[in-house]
Amino acid sequence: MLKAIMIWDKNLRMKEYSISLTNTPPEMKGMWDGSVWQDVSAIEVAYYRLEGTAHQPKTLYKMLYNRERIYGIFKVADQYVRCIHTAFQSDVYKDSCVEFFVQPSDQNGYFNFEFNCGGAMLASFVTDPTRIDGEVKSFVPLTTDDDLQIQRYHSLPNIVDPEITQKIVWLLEFSIPFAVLEKYVGKLGNVSGQTWRGNFYKCGNETSHPHWGAWSPISELNFHLPNNFGILQFAKP
Repeated sequence: MLKAIMIWDKNLRMKEYSISLTNTPPEMKGMWDGSVWQDVSAIEVAYYRLEGTAHQPKTLYKMLYNRERIYGIFKVADQYVRCIHTAFQSDVYKDSCVEFFVQPSDQNGYFNFEFNCGGAMLASFVTDPTRIDGEVKSFVPLTTDDDLQIQRYHSLPNIVDPEITQKIVWLLEFSIPFAVLEKYVGKLGNVSGQTWRGNFYKCGNETSHPHWGAWSPISELNFHLPNNFGILQFAKP
């Protein structure tokens, strides 16, 4: 029996995750069990779409925050890993990829942060997710300056080609300044205690075994569904 639930169930309880406050920033070395990350609860990207292959990588995720930044780390038990896109704003979702979509409180729009296993990023602020010819209707791409401020650690090389076909575990860690988000949505204030919405994804559109997984189940094969986002709660000290 497949572990992952692969069909949309409207009776499923909305997913929730509490983001812990940290006084010590992560080392940005992919230390999943290191001193900063070891006691942080993990969630699993476990809901895979039927449109994908039987390959459903076990993908775990943790988050932290402080006054300046939001931190995240993915741990992926994968196979059939491929990565050929190296430029900022390139089609990283076609590679072995993990994604973090987040909607700050009181905002109509949301951010999509997409990272391939080699650390390249595609990111924008989406103001209208309506699909037109496969693209969202209205969005503002993040800039090169934003890219430089968003730190990443990736355990695999920038390019993985030919595809790795044996089982492998890889990590992708990131650090996003709240100041980058505020360029697009205005002042966020003290996020402690705030409730945001978001989702986490695993995909590999143009690997030999395509797959599409989500933390909070999506009602169709489309990651840009803010109505399906789960709840992200910034824990108070």
